Amino acid sequence: MTIVPAETLTAALRWRYATKKFDPARKIPAETWKALEESLVLTPSSYGLQPWKFIVVTDRATCEKLSAVSWGQKQPAECSHYVVFAGRRGYGLEDLEHFMDRTVEVRGVPRESLKGYGDLIAGSLDRAAKAGTLDAWMGKQSYIALGQFMASAALLGIDTCPMEGIEQAKYDEILGLAALGYGTLCACAAGYRSASDRYSKAAKVRFNESEVIVHV
Repeated sequence: MTIVPAETLTAALRWRYATKKFDPARKIPAETWKALEESLVLTPSSYGLQPWKFIVVTDRATCEKLSAVSWGQKQPAECSHYVVFAGRRGYGLEDLEHFMDRTVEVRGVPRESLKGYGDLIAGSLDRAAKAGTLDAWMGKQSYIALGQFMASAALLGIDTCPMEGIEQAKYDEILGLAALGYGTLCACAAGYRSASDRYSKAAKVRFNESEVIVHV
C-alpha cells in the first residue's frame, strides 16, 4: 500500500535542509506538532526498548539558556519547538520489566509467554554492560528517532536543524536529566525558515547515487 506518492517523499527530502536561521514569529500549529510528537513515539528501536526521552522545549527563557551552551548557535532561541534527545544511562532489568509490562498491556498476552523474549534481551543487555558498550548501544537508538523526526517534519513542510554542537553536560544540568537517569545526546530545532537564511537557496551537495549505493 502506498501511503504517499514516491515523488512526494523525494520532493520533501530535497526541500529540507539544516536550517540555520528560523523565523521566531512563526509557530508550528498544535495539530502539526502533535503529529510530529507521534512520529517520535512511533520510532523503532532495538528490541523495541525505547531507551529515550524527548524533551520538548518551548519556554523562551530555557531556550535562551540552551542557546548559550550551543556553541553560539541561535537556532534553540529562534525556532518554534526545540527537541532534546536524551538516552537512558545504565539501562537495567527494571527498565526491561517496565517494557515487558507495557507489552502485556498493549498486546493482551500472558506475562509468562514473554519469558523467552525477556531472557534473550536480558542476555544482550548483560553482555553489553560487561563490554562497556551498553550506554553507546542505547544512545544509538535516539539517532533513529532524530532521522524519523526530520523526515516526518519535511513531509509536513516543517523546517529542522539537527544539532550536535552542544554542551551535553550543561544541557543535562539545565534540564535536570541526570536525576532522571538520562543524558543529552543531540537536539533538533523545528519551525519555519527565515527569509533571510541564505542557506535555504544553496544547492544540496550530495554524491551521485552510483558512488554511494552498491547493489549486490
